[in-house]
Formats: sequence, structure tokens, C-alpha cells
Amino acid sequence: MNHNPDEYYNRREVSNSDLTELKNLLHPRAQYGDKEAAFRFGTLVDAIITEPARVNYYRRTVDDVSYTADEFLLAQEMHKSLRMEARRDSLLSRVLELSDTQRFMVNKTQPFEYGGFRFTLDTRCKWDWFLTAANFGGDLKTTFATSQKQFDEAVDFFDWDRSRAWYMDIARSDRDFIYAISKKNCLVFKKHITRGDAIYNRGREKYEELAFQYWCLNLN
Repeated sequence: MNHNPDEYYNRREVSNSDLTELKNLLHPRAQYGDKEAAFRFGTLVDAIITEPARVNYYRRTVDDVSYTADEFLLAQEMHKSLRMEARRDSLLSRVLELSDTQRFMVNKTQPFEYGGFRFTLDTRCKWDWFLTAANFGGDLKTTFATSQKQFDEAVDFFDWDRSRAWYMDIARSDRDFIYAISKKNCLVFKKHITRGDAIYNRGREKYEELAFQYWCLNLN
């Protein structure tokens, strides 16, 4: 299941991001904020926390992408908040200490069912964190949410529930989590997910419909 992460974006298996692109094509909706800027800043935070070797603090770059001093300062403050939260949160502490980061998995001929119809797809995912010994992992997010209520709403609005169900089923794991750090006030929000709970079921329902539509569009 585990491969060199540098190969990930060159692979042809279906990812959750592919499902997102399909959803945006089939059900376009208004975009809020600068999506590219949000992705760019999220990459900086992800790299500082999960792939520090990619970060050049002197040049303020991640790989060949440059960031401003203010962006780096905010990202470092967010990282500090996550580390402080880990002092109170035993799971997060273990995640930061023990997990594999940016690990990707491939599941060949993964079975799906939609409306009683069965089909298969080759699938992939890339974990921010994965605890191999416990066989579960989770996701790191940056968010504009400033309260737990706003974060809970973001989980549904941005289909993070779909993402987590997708990852859980590829890894065949029964647990999952999201830790999100606010870009507004640096608070850390969390969501723990268990197979069969409301978040997992909602996310699985979302991905099964999109996976079927993806399968239909790629019959040839």
C-alpha cells in the first residue's frame, strides 16, 4: 500500500481531489475567498508541520515557492498553537511524535456500491498523518473558522467528511480525525470520527454518489 510520496501526483488512481473536481463540474457553486491563496498558504502550514525538510526559513520558501514574512510568521504561530494543544491532547501528542507524514496509499479494484449497483475503482489517498501500528490516521487543515460551531459547519460545507470516509475505506481503518488551525485566531479545532458514526456515514454517502458518476464517465 505504501509508496514513495513523490510519485503520488503522477498516478492515475482516483483520489478524493478527483471527486471534488467532478463535483465542481457537475454542481458548480459560488467560490468564497481566494481558493488558490488558501491552498498556497495551506501548503506552507502543512510543510512546516509535516514536511519540515521542504522549508527554507532563511529564504522563506517551500520548495521553489516564496512566501512573505507575514505569511511565515502566521504559519509559525499556528504551528506553535498546535504544539501547545498537544500538551493537553494525548492523541495529538502521539500523532506529532509517532505518525508517518505525507504517506500515500493505493487500493486496486476497491469495491463500491451505489443504488444496489456494484463496481470497482482503483483509488489513492495521501495522509497528513498515519499511525501505522494503530492503522488509522487523520488530516491537518487550516481554516477561517473562529469557533467550534463554524468549524463543524466547514466539515460539511467543504466535504471534509467525504474526504475522511474516503481515506478510512482505502486504509480499512475504523477511526480518523481532523485537526484544524484557525488562520484568524490560531485556535485549534478537532473532530474525531468513528466508522458508522454520523460524519462517516454522511461522508461515505457523498463519495459513493460521486464515485458512481466518475465510473460512468470513464467507462471507455
